[in-house]
Amino acid sequence: MIRTDADVAAGLVDLALIDARLFTVIDKAGPVPLRRLPPGYRGLAGIIVAQMVSRASADAIWHRLEDAAGDITPHHILALSDADCRAVGLSRAKAETLRRAAEAVDRGDLDLDAVCRMDAAAAARALTAIKGIGRWTADVYLLFCGGHPDIFPSGDIALQNAVAHALGLAMRPSPQELDRIAAAWSPWRGVSARLFWAYYAREMRREVAPVLEG
Repeated sequence: MIRTDADVAAGLVDLALIDARLFTVIDKAGPVPLRRLPPGYRGLAGIIVAQMVSRASADAIWHRLEDAAGDITPHHILALSDADCRAVGLSRAKAETLRRAAEAVDRGDLDLDAVCRMDAAAAARALTAIKGIGRWTADVYLLFCGGHPDIFPSGDIALQNAVAHALGLAMRPSPQELDRIAAAWSPWRGVSARLFWAYYAREMRREVAPVLEG
C-alpha cells in the first residue's frame, strides 16, 4: 500500500534497481508527489470530473459543482437537476456517471472503502460495473484513493507521452503496448505512474491532474 512519501521513496529506489533506464527519469522528474485522497464518493467524483479535460477546466467545474451541490456526497449530487449539472459545466455523460455512482453507493451496491481493500482485478470489476466508469477511472481511483502499489493507468495520454519521451520511443505507445512496458515495473507500477506524471509536468512543461486535490 502506498500511504506516505516514504513509500514513494522506497518504490523509486526499487524501480531504479529494476530498470536502469529509470535512473535518468527519476533525476529529471524531481520530487514525486504522493497525492493521496481519502477513499469514498468525493474522491471518485473528482476523478470522473477530471476525465478528458484540462486541469484548469476540471478545477473550474469542480468548484462550481461544490457551490451548486453544497457538498460532494451521493445525496447532494442526486439532488441536482439536469439544468444544475449543465450550469456547472458537466457534460450529460459525466452527470449521468456521477448519478449512477451515487445511486450505487446510496443503495449499498458499491462500497468505495471496501473496493480499496480488494485485489486490483476484483476492484476494477466492481468499479467498471457502473456504466460510464472505465478502466482509467478505476485505475486512478485505486491508485490515489486506495493507495494500490501496482496499478498503472495505461490509457492515460500523459503517461503514454511521458514514457515515449523519457524512453526515447519512436511513437507514443498504445494502452496495450504501455501495459507491456509497465509490466517490468511491477510490483511498483503505482510509483512508476507517479514518476512519469512528475516527469511529464517537469520535462514536458505540461500540467497534469489525474485527480483533484482536496
